Amino acid sequence: MGGCTKEDVSYLDRRFSKKVRDNVHGNIYLDPLSLKFVDTEEFQRLRDLKQLGLTYMVYPGAVHSRFEHSLGVFSLAGEAVHRIKAQQGSELGIDNLDIQTVKLAGLLHDVGHGPFSHMFEHEFLHRISHGIKWRHEDMSVRMIDHIVDFHHIDIDAECLKKAKEMVIASTEHVSHRSVNEKHFLYDIVANGRNGIDVDKFDYIVRDSRACGLGCSFQIERLMDSMRVMGDEICYRDKDYLTIFKLFSSRADLHRTVYTHAKVKAIELMFVDSLIKADDYLQISSKIQDPAEFWKIDDSILKTIEVSHEQELKEARDLILRIRKRDLYQFCNEFSVPKDKLQHFKDITPQDIVCSQGNGDITLKEEDVAVCNVKIDLTRGRSNPLENFLYYQDFESNEKFPVHDYCISHLLPAFCEDRIVRVYSKNPDLVKTVSEAFENFQLKTYGMKAQVHATPDRKRNRR
Repeated sequence: MGGCTKEDVSYLDRRFSKKVRDNVHGNIYLDPLSLKFVDTEEFQRLRDLKQLGLTYMVYPGAVHSRFEHSLGVFSLAGEAVHRIKAQQGSELGIDNLDIQTVKLAGLLHDVGHGPFSHMFEHEFLHRISHGIKWRHEDMSVRMIDHIVDFHHIDIDAECLKKAKEMVIASTEHVSHRSVNEKHFLYDIVANGRNGIDVDKFDYIVRDSRACGLGCSFQIERLMDSMRVMGDEICYRDKDYLTIFKLFSSRADLHRTVYTHAKVKAIELMFVDSLIKADDYLQISSKIQDPAEFWKIDDSILKTIEVSHEQELKEARDLILRIRKRDLYQFCNEFSVPKDKLQHFKDITPQDIVCSQGNGDITLKEEDVAVCNVKIDLTRGRSNPLENFLYYQDFESNEKFPVHDYCISHLLPAFCEDRIVRVYSKNPDLVKTVSEAFENFQLKTYGMKAQVHATPDRKRNRR
């Protein structure tokens, strides 16, 4: 093994580091440069962004923040690059600047995240930005530049440039990275090649624990297995099922937590509230300027709730309904048939309203909310494990693909679900909306794809 060991490097770092105790990873040691970023108001803002947004209203323990997640990714990123250096440092030419850069990318990858997890980006801005594309990864890069400039942080220019490239390495900007022979370093924090990275390692374990769920995925096993071959990180072939558990655990979290039917009902209501409040609070006008954007956090909800301004009355009333558990009523859901997935387009309230039969009540679009849920293994209908290359043992110099049919016939043959959920905004309209939804399924697929009919106790609620 070439290079110094992980313990040697960690010991040298710790002489000048600050120790933070994390409930997932234990002691985390922040080096002096990282501390300069952590001890800014822009980074401290992450304490006021719940990692899972409004999920805590269904899973009470899900109150952990982007702050602790970012520290966790920082820790795992450092551990990953240290382990690779300990095993292959001399042949790969990993230096201290590489280690610092990867750790910094892990620390700052979410510094541009919006409030309320991905709801802000994918739901609120999607409905209000009129075609403007906005991603938290891009804002993270702009926020990093803002922090460096505003706080006069002395940082190596090449380290800063590469750290920002690593933050957006999972997006289409991946081709814009520096010309560098160490491309494997860009796969540690945000992996655009195959989706396995320390960001997922942290949030899967952290979110599962916070929500009181078990997690069969073993971080340690994969960290031990990492080996760079041909400028990419490969894993031992016997760890195929461990990697599958990573992606299946993520899919399980999406199904049972992130897209829980009641969580989505609350999110739909709060998005409507934000849209009604936007003209007055000017939330969406701040999304391009880091100097203004860092001031937006989860306290928006309380700002609306306690305001006495008439302009916020409609938004305030919706939050009051959430507080009183007077939620949009879940009517039903169906899973899109497998043969219809390729050409599937998101279902809209208009689709449901236009499917209404003859009746005493005429639905309007504003009576209906629709949630289009996508659950996959990170690569849509493709199996992400097909993008991995493996090796047999540490003496082997050959990398090769492994096909799932060589491992087990119990692995899924299909890797994506699309679920359509429909809600009635008015509890008195559940029966009418449910019938319109069933008509839509018959008209579109020639059958009712939902498992059960909407219960009579919900249909007849008055």
